[in-house]
Amino acid sequence: MDQKIKIAPSLLSADFTNLKDEIAQCEEGGADLLHLDIMDGHFVPNITFGPMILEHIRKITTLPISTHLMIAKPDEYIPQFAELGSDYISFHCEAVAHIHRSLQLIRSFGKKAGVALNPLTPIEFAFEAAEFADFILLMTVNPGFGGQEFISNFFNRIDKLVNYFQKNSIYNIEIEVDGGIKIENAKTIAESGANILVSGSGIFNGNIIENLKKIKQLFM
Repeated sequence: MDQKIKIAPSLLSADFTNLKDEIAQCEEGGADLLHLDIMDGHFVPNITFGPMILEHIRKITTLPISTHLMIAKPDEYIPQFAELGSDYISFHCEAVAHIHRSLQLIRSFGKKAGVALNPLTPIEFAFEAAEFADFILLMTVNPGFGGQEFISNFFNRIDKLVNYFQKNSIYNIEIEVDGGIKIENAKTIAESGANILVSGSGIFNGNIIENLKKIKQLFM
């Protein structure tokens, strides 16, 4: 799988009192898309933001937006997030009754559909979903909070996933990775087979433009 490496700043780590300017800095630094973590306090033990924030963000940027639904009953909200401007939409396997149906729902709006797997969700879920998904989101932290440490069993999991894709000639699917990604480990993670790297504190702590440029330079 030889795909362009995309860097996705996670707005969970942004300063929301200065959000418009920080998104502009993400654009200047060369971000490829923006990542939104939607949490409801049910599926994960935290509450972040919802459709209204997406609607306002969509008005101030032309960057693609990846919306990660860490919520119970995502099917009820997928249409709204799609209509408000999400370009990628992912949900967790454990949150839906029928993974295939949820992927079809996302695609029915012309959006890229993804399945998210927690660090201990069996990787085989991704094998079965691959035919119907546009991307697989592998969590390298337990979902719910930003700034957590990277869980290293990720490398065994992505090895299994990439080997499955290669064995079955699956080349048109992206692998997104979220959690604990910083300048120090971004290249190693990409070399393992991921092509969308989500980074929150690794980008927003300090100079956003410089942090992004340093990560982007790793892949030039």
